Amino acid sequence: MERKPATMLPIFVFTLLVTAFLFSACARNSTEPSPVERGKYLAMAGGCGDCHSPKAFTAAGPVPDTNRLFSGYPSGAKLPEIPKGILGPAQWGAITTNDMTAWVGPWGVSFSYNLTPDPATGIGNWNEALFIQALRTGKFMGTSRDILPPMPWQEIGKMKDDDLKAILAYLKSVAPIDNAIPAPIPPSQP
Repeated sequence: MERKPATMLPIFVFTLLVTAFLFSACARNSTEPSPVERGKYLAMAGGCGDCHSPKAFTAAGPVPDTNRLFSGYPSGAKLPEIPKGILGPAQWGAITTNDMTAWVGPWGVSFSYNLTPDPATGIGNWNEALFIQALRTGKFMGTSRDILPPMPWQEIGKMKDDDLKAILAYLKSVAPIDNAIPAPIPPSQP
C-alpha cells in the first residue's frame, strides 16, 4: 500500500518541530555559560585575583599562587616596614606589598579580603543579597566598616545583579581556604 503525500505531512511537521527544538536547545546550551563560568570570566577580566590572590615569585615575575587563589592577605605574614614620608600630595598616593595583598595610603593599611567560600574567614556564609549590598554600599558585609582602597567597589557596584551573582557563584566554587585577614590599620595620627 502506497502512502499519499498528504498523510505524511503531519509526520514531517512533527519531525521538523522536534529538530528545530533540539537545535535551539543545543544552541542555547553552547552559547550561554553557566553562572559559575560567567562569574569566572568576570572575575578574571576584572582582575579580582590581582589583589585577592597571594603571589608566587618566579623567574618571569610574580604570578598568582594557585594554591591560595582568592585567599587574600596571607594570615600570619609580617607586614613590611612602611617607608616614612613617601605618601602625600606630589608624592606617592599608595604603596603595596610585593604580592599586592596589602596597601598603604592616606586611609591607612588595607588588607585584601579572603574571597574563598571558607565559612569562618571568607565569604562562605555570604548570600547574594549581602554580596550585592556590600559592593553597592562600600560597606563590609553591607553595613559594617568601609571597604577601603584600592578595592574599586564604586565601579563594581554598578554591575548588573546577574553579573554580581555570577561572580559570587564562581567565588563560592573555588577551594575554601582558612585564612583570617587582619583588621585594617587606621592612618597614624600626627
